[in-house]
Amino acid sequence: MNNLPPVDPAQATGKTKQLFDAVKSKIGMVPNTLRIIGNSAAALEGYLSLGSAVGASTLPIKIREQIFLAISETNGCSYCLSAHTLTGHRAGLSSDDIIHARQGSGADEKADAAVKFARKVSEERGKVDASDLEAVRKAGFTDAEIVEIIASVILITYTNYANNAFDPVIDFPVVLPGVFAQEAKAMAGAT
Repeated sequence: MNNLPPVDPAQATGKTKQLFDAVKSKIGMVPNTLRIIGNSAAALEGYLSLGSAVGASTLPIKIREQIFLAISETNGCSYCLSAHTLTGHRAGLSSDDIIHARQGSGADEKADAAVKFARKVSEERGKVDASDLEAVRKAGFTDAEIVEIIASVILITYTNYANNAFDPVIDFPVVLPGVFAQEAKAMAGAT
């Protein structure tokens, strides 16, 4: 638990304070994972910049959230599973959609292709082949969206790895990897 000291937003200075203030104004809090990453203003700025770019991508938010859940399950990141179960629900995913994403399938045919491709990218360290690209194109994704799927994988992998290394206190209803019945229970407690 907190293998690296989190930066207290009230004590932050300089660029870290500016970034924390921007996060707080946008979502009302500074999540513990960002307090950990905030030990490096450069790393925090890089993460937030990539997050902003992915957020402005053409991929629908529901698909992005399913990718985040699938990769977080693959990487065994309870923090991100907890956060994205909540944000996935807020984006309109059902509890079943969330469980399916964690198990590696999407809520519909297009999302399914994106989730499967994202997992392949993650599990194979980006070494996909022409048939993988063809499958995701056949599902209706443009080349730009395929790049955005990979950017989504990179973004969530960043926080998965940081959370797995530094073990911040989870500030969302807790969801554990491999425990799918907890998802509904966690969301019942959050509403």
